[in-house]
Amino acid sequence: MQAVSGKRWALTLVSGVLQVLIFPMAGPVPAWRAVLCWLALIPLLVALLEAKPLRTREFALLGYACGILWYLGSCYWVMPTMYLYGGMSKPAGFGILLLFALYLGLYHALFAILIGLLRRFWSAGYVLLASPFVWVAVELARARVTSFPWDQLGVAQVDNPLLTLLGPWGGVYAMSFVIAVVNALVASRWVGERRSWRLAGVGLSTAVVLQIGGWAKDSSNLHNPESLPQARHTAVLLQGNLSESGPDAPRNEDVSALLAAFARQSLQPQGSARSIPPQIIVWPESPAPFTTNDPQFRQIIGEMTKTAGSAAIIGAEGVELDSGSSSGYKAYNSAALFATDGSYRGHYDKVHLVPFGEYLPFPSLFQFAGGLVAEVGRSDPGHFRTVFRPDGHGYGTFICYESIFADEVRQFVKGGAEVLVNISNDGWYGDSSAPWQHLNMARMRAIENRRWLLRDTNTGVTGAIDPYGHLREQAPRHIRTAVAVGFDYADEMTFYTRFGDVFAYGCSLVVITLLGYGALRVKQTNSGAIPSGATAPGALE
Repeated sequence: MQAVSGKRWALTLVSGVLQVLIFPMAGPVPAWRAVLCWLALIPLLVALLEAKPLRTREFALLGYACGILWYLGSCYWVMPTMYLYGGMSKPAGFGILLLFALYLGLYHALFAILIGLLRRFWSAGYVLLASPFVWVAVELARARVTSFPWDQLGVAQVDNPLLTLLGPWGGVYAMSFVIAVVNALVASRWVGERRSWRLAGVGLSTAVVLQIGGWAKDSSNLHNPESLPQARHTAVLLQGNLSESGPDAPRNEDVSALLAAFARQSLQPQGSARSIPPQIIVWPESPAPFTTNDPQFRQIIGEMTKTAGSAAIIGAEGVELDSGSSSGYKAYNSAALFATDGSYRGHYDKVHLVPFGEYLPFPSLFQFAGGLVAEVGRSDPGHFRTVFRPDGHGYGTFICYESIFADEVRQFVKGGAEVLVNISNDGWYGDSSAPWQHLNMARMRAIENRRWLLRDTNTGVTGAIDPYGHLREQAPRHIRTAVAVGFDYADEMTFYTRFGDVFAYGCSLVVITLLGYGALRVKQTNSGAIPSGATAPGALE
């Protein structure tokens, strides 16, 4: 195997760093860092495609190194979560983070391998133009195979109101595609035999137009609030600010007092919309031991909803008797529904659980994670994406981690949700990048489906997100409060809501077609089926 040059390694690592910088690190992304998304893939593409073609294993190594660096930098919050709440030492927590990065970094390796396979059949210039299709196909694989589509490339431009116009059509994948196209066009200055600034100039011009146009549109919205969707209804969002562990964590004997305190706070919210009677009260997913079969829980919440004249969606543990299970019951991570008359109407059970957080895959192999998974490690998965209808309107409620799955969230809207509700507990992650990354992915779900999204969390970020992804009102982080926010209902069905990831599947089909046709051409060439004067795909520049 020929040695990979130091220049190629350096370019790969620079790309990994740039891909980290375009996402939140400990707060919202500054504008200057978000702009880097238009350049972040260029060094990797140049490293993979410049000069002499690499062998497949060398493509894989470069992609893998980039992916490992990206996951270490972007998802560093895995380490403190493990040692603060998983009962591990810091070295052990870092070990888990490293294993996490080694595993998920394989997707960057897959991207590089596919680029390498295409390079066998097509010229470097053609492969460069195909790279956006490859990138989107790999993002789809991340969502479908290992169920961790965290920080897809398009999310880096969630604050760009011009680019997010693609969201209701192709979802975040369409935004990722455009960003990857710009990167590929600019990279053409250094890739292929006919290198020039012509295509690179087109790419740079496109990036400038999209970025400046996005800023201009955003500035116009700020100076003309009437242009934004109007909120005609009110929701009260409770932010409990409960500790995950330690002396301040809720104990069983505190449940009654905690329920009563939360109910009082929900009836006396802060916020500009507090003078309007709420349509819905929402409590977050939290570490408090609220259970749906607890009579006290039902009584206190029922009295609160009757007093407010409002329905309520409450994060709790859904408990149901089940003679077929070893414990005699099933326990779900749930959102409980109460009607305006105080009656308990049932619960939505989280369908997509967090591995190593809410259930332990292969428990005999992973007993070392017991401190973390003991909190919710025995949760049972739900089976239906239930749309609540307590007052004639449809509420699509999804819980925490489910917000990162675009194709799953749209199922609520297809089922009749007129507003989306996301309850979450991001307290596990402190002031790391995770709460802000999680927020941006939830904002994408609002954009894709053109729905208001009420996002209620234990420690923040709690607030109302409009159908264009703007965080319109929010509660201060790390305080216990209830905030009244405006929202509205909608019944529009976007193309993405109706058809889901069809764009991403189309990109995957393009990649498969290019590989198949290229292999067929090479086979025909080798067998003499193509006349000697014809040009083989790999020779085209």
